[in-house]
Amino acid sequence: MRKLIPLVIVLAASFGWSSASFAEGLDEIPADVRANVYNPDLTDPAQPLSASVYRDWKSSNKPPWTIGYASTYAGNTWRKGAMKRLLGEILPKWQKLGLIKDIIITQSNLKDSLQIQQMRQLVDQGVDAIMICCSNPTALNQTIKYAFDRGVPTFSFTGYVTSEYAMSSSVNYHQAGYEIGRWMAEEIGEKGNILVIEGIPGTSASDSQNAGVLDGLSKSPDIKLVGNIAHMWTSQVGQAETQKWLATHPQQLDGIAVQSSGETGVLQALLQSGRDIPPISIGGELGALCYWRKNPDYISSAIQTWPPGDDIELGWNIMMRTMQGQGPKIQSILVPTVNITFDQVKGMLDENCDRNSTEWLNVGIDVWGGTDYLDQFFLRPADPEKYDPASH
Repeated sequence: MRKLIPLVIVLAASFGWSSASFAEGLDEIPADVRANVYNPDLTDPAQPLSASVYRDWKSSNKPPWTIGYASTYAGNTWRKGAMKRLLGEILPKWQKLGLIKDIIITQSNLKDSLQIQQMRQLVDQGVDAIMICCSNPTALNQTIKYAFDRGVPTFSFTGYVTSEYAMSSSVNYHQAGYEIGRWMAEEIGEKGNILVIEGIPGTSASDSQNAGVLDGLSKSPDIKLVGNIAHMWTSQVGQAETQKWLATHPQQLDGIAVQSSGETGVLQALLQSGRDIPPISIGGELGALCYWRKNPDYISSAIQTWPPGDDIELGWNIMMRTMQGQGPKIQSILVPTVNITFDQVKGMLDENCDRNSTEWLNVGIDVWGGTDYLDQFFLRPADPEKYDPASH
């Protein structure tokens, strides 16, 4: 038997059977998923893709757990839509399952220093995990480590943070922006003047998506970027900033690549300007989708990049699985965008829809990172809703 050992070692080496041949993290994700949403040519180089530090971790505290939500901003309809799902559906469901005691919510109004202070206070108050949204990708890293050292994991939904001690979830924002940029170019025949409107500069979701839009537009040499403004992901701001820009730029405008949310306000500014209405990129705001419903030939499709209720529930489900010890394989769990056709809009909205609505279309959590999809990202996948609190 001893004589066989060298032969086995040689065979193992020749076939690459070693721990170094298969890296933890991205290599563990199925190839079709990697090709779909982790294309390295379309991924922000700062997107954290290493193996998760929570692979062999579970909460040392028994449920029911208290969650801290350190929100950065509550001033737009997207945030309100996420909060509505969190407090109206997610919290009561998970309380009934015996896994959640309460959620403590703070607001920092886009001030990094205040969010840092609030996150530390949540940790010191004894929360079991922290959720954040749409934050500065690096400013919170020391605070995330502070939480980790005290047994409190941080989960960032709708945008990444670069800390190795956090989990992030969203679409691949650079890729999503690239898809919007290419859509816009093709929508206008790959020639013309484009205004680009980003969200909140300095946040990973906005910066990555904006870079992707510019990348997509740049593939068409006859596209000219004539402006780049920001709308703070708020329709009212989008309307005001677009009105200002239109008033000082009388040249022909062939399209607007705008991050959702904000497209309803941008569209309103165009309608009030008296100009021809060029194509704009539409995501999930119902007011803009309603305009399309009333004007079937306006655009060819819409691209949903972040349905608010579904996005926060995706982050929540990742958090619950991690707390239970299912072992996430990778730091960032990404989902694909969802294309919306006119027939879908027609089936959802009637001709009497409200063109000024700032409510949101949610595509459904089963579509936006459902159970089977998330199973692929965990070492010990299981239905988190069937977890027995007494077994922890």
